[in-house]
Amino acid sequence: MKQWFIDINCDVGEGMGNEALLFPYISSCNIACGGHAGDETTMRRIVNLAKKHHIKVGAHPSYPDKVNFGREVMDISPQELQNSIRDQLKTFMEVLQSEEVKLHHIKAHGALYNQTAKDENLAEIYLDAINQYKEKAFLYVPFGSVMESKALLKGYKVRFEAFADRNYTDDLELVSRKLENALIQDPKSVLKHMVPMIKENKVLTVSGEEIKIEAQTFCVHGDTTSALEILMYLSEELPNHQVLLQK
Repeated sequence: MKQWFIDINCDVGEGMGNEALLFPYISSCNIACGGHAGDETTMRRIVNLAKKHHIKVGAHPSYPDKVNFGREVMDISPQELQNSIRDQLKTFMEVLQSEEVKLHHIKAHGALYNQTAKDENLAEIYLDAINQYKEKAFLYVPFGSVMESKALLKGYKVRFEAFADRNYTDDLELVSRKLENALIQDPKSVLKHMVPMIKENKVLTVSGEEIKIEAQTFCVHGDTTSALEILMYLSEELPNHQVLLQK
């Protein structure tokens, strides 16, 4: 019988303080590195927690906008944005090196993630900012996005990411958080959302269409109210669908 192996990631270090509860159920994490949340102290604490749980560690850079939690597009010059991203990653890498932990991946946060998925110019700006990590780390990117094509052309290693706790539109964009149906918080609904993405490479959109998608890693947001409940349920139920977590 065929089995599927997936990675489950969480965005962490964002002030929720629930990482110790979540980490037994995931295989990679994206640690806020000061743009939208976090500082050197939180980075170090969570890096050490990830090391204890044998979880792959990624950087989670953002627009430098703690007021809006990095979830609003920011009016910022390309140079300012690149300088901020480089500073965020520099601090994060210093923590990793001092704790002897390897950088596994980089995943943009919030509005930066969503905009670089469709804005060619912004994707170029972002990729240039992280260019020095091209050989060291994977990029977690949306399938079929501008970011995917730009990153592959520049020689980055990509891993397709899908969202377990977010609904999609027909063009594979995430439903805006300003809308009531943006989040999927019921664990059974999350499972129902995920399984076709894993086994059939398709996602059911909010309009009822089945759209092609590919993903090797699935995100459950650490700040989703039911994140722990979702992860515990997935750990019990995914094996019944021949889906295993790849640590």
